[in-house]
Amino acid sequence: MSYAAFADYYDALTQNVEYPERADYFCRLFDHLQHSPGLTLDLACGTGSLTLELACRGMDVYGVDASPEMLSAAQQKAAEKGENILFLCQDMRSLDLYGTVNTVLCTLDSINHLTEISDLQSAFDRVSLFLEPDGYFIFDVNTVYKHRCILKNEAFVYDTDAVYCVWQNRYDPADGKHLVEISLDFFERQGQVYQRSSERFVERAYPTEVLQECLERAGLIWVACYGDLTLLPPEEDCQRVVVVARKPTKS
Repeated sequence: MSYAAFADYYDALTQNVEYPERADYFCRLFDHLQHSPGLTLDLACGTGSLTLELACRGMDVYGVDASPEMLSAAQQKAAEKGENILFLCQDMRSLDLYGTVNTVLCTLDSINHLTEISDLQSAFDRVSLFLEPDGYFIFDVNTVYKHRCILKNEAFVYDTDAVYCVWQNRYDPADGKHLVEISLDFFERQGQVYQRSSERFVERAYPTEVLQECLERAGLIWVACYGDLTLLPPEEDCQRVVVVARKPTKS
């Protein structure tokens, strides 16, 4: 999906995401793993908010996303901050980098947008291909609990200075895939009228054992699974988990 409509309002609707706190968390996680991140890829970087936070902390980082509209916003923000960051427009399922990297981060549920196991496997395979031996692949995902108990068939309304948004979910527990169909309708004031635009997409929650199997098929070692922004095992009602995988050293 391109996020053509969502890109215009993404930052306004994700103001609750504390990117500085999230960047600090990854720095703590690197220390915990005794891993020097080196050249880092922010995969599915969106509008580049986390990429920028990491760059401001001295990390050598660049971003990849499949949406030209999202990347346009990312480039503009980087320019405003005086940061020279490379952004590439690529789908994670067909990732094709110029060389290898030491660390790959993929955050804010981007993996959940891969709704087929074959697509999940393709993305993991491509990450593994471009990851240095002893390099780390760290990503977060929405959990089955969140899809089943939090998102389910709920509707949410966001009223910001930039846009009025109606967010509607559809969850069918009988499908066995824990899919949530998400419909977003944006209303932006233009004079005395509102202009409406819409976005539709689907997210899938994967049990951790499925993620582990796909990582191992990609030649990566499952290292740990943490509750969001913690270094502790996730609770049963955890809504987001962070998965850490490592590419083994060459023999």
